[in-house]
Amino acid sequence: MRFMMLVKHAEELSGPPPKALMDAIDKLTEEANKAGTMVTAGGLAPTKTSTHVRVARGQLKTTDGPFTESKEVIGGFAIFDLKSKEEAIEGAQRFMELHRKHWPGWEGETEVRQIFGPEDFPPCA
Repeated sequence: MRFMMLVKHAEELSGPPPKALMDAIDKLTEEANKAGTMVTAGGLAPTKTSTHVRVARGQLKTTDGPFTESKEVIGGFAIFDLKSKEEAIEGAQRFMELHRKHWPGWEGETEVRQIFGPEDFPPCA
C-alpha cells in the first residue's frame, strides 16, 4: 500500500528548519531507504513562487502566488510503500515527534493519505 504524507503548517516559514531537525530527518530517511519503504520525499518551494490553475464557472483561471487566502501551507511531502495505514500513521508520528523535539514553537501536522493507482480499480468493460 502506498501512502503520501503531506506536512502542513499555518504560515510560510521565514527561514530554514533547525540543523538538528534536518539531521534527525536525514537519519529517519536513511532508515526508511534501508528498509525499502520510502519511494520519494521533498520540500516544496515557497507559495510566492507557485501558481494555481483552476476551473471555476466553466472558465480556466491561472493565478500566481503568493496566496493570501491560504490558511495553511504544504511545506513538504513523502511517499512510502508500507504494509498498513497503521504503519503509515506510526511513521508520521515519529516524524512529527522530531519536529516537537528539535523545533520548539513550530506547529503543524502531517496528513496521511493512501495513494490509489490503476491496480486498485476494476478494469473498464
